[in-house]
Amino acid sequence: MMAQIVGGAGFVAAIDQSGGSTPNALNALGLPPDAYADEEEMYALMDNVRNWIMRSSVFSGRKILAAILFERTMDADLKGRPVPQYLWDKGIVPFVKVDKGLADERGGVRLMNANPDLENVLERAASLGVFGTKMRSLISADSVSGIRALVEQQFETANLILERDLVPIVEPEVAIASPVRSECDRILLAELMRALKRQPHGRRVILKLTLPVEENLFAPLVAHPNCARVLALSGGLSQQDACAGLARNRGMIASFSRALLQDLRAQMDHGEFNRVLGEAIDRVYRASTMKVLTSPQDGR
Repeated sequence: MMAQIVGGAGFVAAIDQSGGSTPNALNALGLPPDAYADEEEMYALMDNVRNWIMRSSVFSGRKILAAILFERTMDADLKGRPVPQYLWDKGIVPFVKVDKGLADERGGVRLMNANPDLENVLERAASLGVFGTKMRSLISADSVSGIRALVEQQFETANLILERDLVPIVEPEVAIASPVRSECDRILLAELMRALKRQPHGRRVILKLTLPVEENLFAPLVAHPNCARVLALSGGLSQQDACAGLARNRGMIASFSRALLQDLRAQMDHGEFNRVLGEAIDRVYRASTMKVLTSPQDGR
């Protein structure tokens, strides 16, 4: 699995929509709030969509290196097998989202909430054959002290995860809408380089970052020996814009959620669903590996 993540050609699919992001994800799929009566029905609808995606013949290890799962999905079965095993049988490395959401903003950043259940989740993940984890924080202002505290929290947790023989995806997202996004990018780069330098040799993490304002700004991270891979998040960008930005940044590969699934609708029949998903996978794959941008009109 590590060899595939480090050297494979492809991208990481993020299908880890959680409680906060699920209503928006369902709405984008053509399932507005009046399509479900309560939280359990909401999660069940999202589970059905995720299962449809994972079962699709186009959702395979040929172009997808890994998939990030919601904890509920990790614990489920698909076609008689635990979901992580089902994905690995298709050649897709399983990860799981482990953060418990964001704390209130302070110092221009939103740290991760306390996570007293982390050990239990990590134990279950390891027993199910999950390779790694993902955890997200959010940056909105160019505060050196705030960004430093955020990165330190991420790496402290990442090292706990590494001690359990799992590989963490560290996701310090810079808000696309931030008026000081470029300054945030530069501060984040410095703090990540500082954190990676302090990592013992061989304790590699994966980074998941907002596409930088300045092209190839994160190249030093791509080249760092303690960084296994640098992923790009879409952060609310359209698929076309996210792929265009990705194609301009060497060494970064996609880990898109909304941008990957934006044209899917729950009302599609299986043939149309697979066609639209396959075209999206192909566009994201080409932007990640060949650094080529194709438009939806290309039909590729």
